[in-house]
Amino acid sequence: MNGDGENYTYVNCDFIVTAMTMIHRLILALLALLVGLPVQAGAQIDTVKARGLLRCGVSEGIAGFSERDAAGRWRGLDADFCRAVAAAVLGDPDKVQFVPLKASTRFPALQSNQIELLLRNTTWTLTREALLGVQFPGVLFYDGQGFMVEKSASIGSLADLDGATVCVEKGTTHQQRLTEYLSARGILVTPLVIDSATELAQAFFSGRCRALTSDTSQLAAARARAPGGAHRFVILPEVISKEPLGPVVRGGDAEWTTLVRWVLFALIAAEEFGVTRANVEAVVNKSRGAGWRLASGKDKRLVRALGVQSDWVVRVIKAVGNYGEMYERNLGGGGPVRIERGPNRLWTQGGLMYAPPFD
Repeated sequence: MNGDGENYTYVNCDFIVTAMTMIHRLILALLALLVGLPVQAGAQIDTVKARGLLRCGVSEGIAGFSERDAAGRWRGLDADFCRAVAAAVLGDPDKVQFVPLKASTRFPALQSNQIELLLRNTTWTLTREALLGVQFPGVLFYDGQGFMVEKSASIGSLADLDGATVCVEKGTTHQQRLTEYLSARGILVTPLVIDSATELAQAFFSGRCRALTSDTSQLAAARARAPGGAHRFVILPEVISKEPLGPVVRGGDAEWTTLVRWVLFALIAAEEFGVTRANVEAVVNKSRGAGWRLASGKDKRLVRALGVQSDWVVRVIKAVGNYGEMYERNLGGGGPVRIERGPNRLWTQGGLMYAPPFD
């Protein structure tokens, strides 16, 4: 009711679309059970298609993962993965609305349906899946928690941080692991908890703490943007945790989880098969080999179940390249942050990146 006593009804369009698609899906599922037809793609996919836009949560600005360039375009590994999913679902990698989020607000944004996909350097944990009701379709980047200090401080190991103040971001796994890991080894530190990644780096560079702790990739990203130059800071050799970072979706929609998971696997498999942004169409035209089976979409049952067009893998690879191309562009020699691939190499090269079979 407004000030003049008139009543207004406000309608949440996303809620209506979601409700209608859920009813639609239920009817299709019942029919499938009755007549033995394959179930179609999930409600979340239908919602994204109806809107014509994928809403993707990203960081406020982490070099190499998700940050705006001078023209205002989002760049980075996470941003590219958002585009890859949009290419698969909507056929257009640019149909993405990037939503910058603090670590402390990322899960509420996902749970309240402000976004469909979360890509914000987020660690896969049992607690998050079991208690927050979210799903991690896979690992986009293998990382670990590390520490950065000023080179002139002459700090060579974690033991040298005893009694120091350490900057850590609110709402992250790093906050709890910082004190647990160090106190168990008799190293007492005072955490300075900061509410955003940008403010975290500013606090460290302004001298409010002797060390900054975060994912080693985020430390490298912060060092690349350090005032006075990256050479002034060093990342200590100790890594105190496993941090498998990946896309996150709400629980309850297995089809959406499956699609996001296999977009990731398509990127990894494409690198293994030698399918690139430049040759993907030629691979399809040859009509043979593992690359062909990956890209062709010949199995119409899979295409129908995923809710995508038959050339979805071709669209994904044309949009962002394979995983190796994405890595090199954003985190390798072509990006603002140079991070050794290490465990993010393919399994055939001694890394952990591995895609299950497509057939």
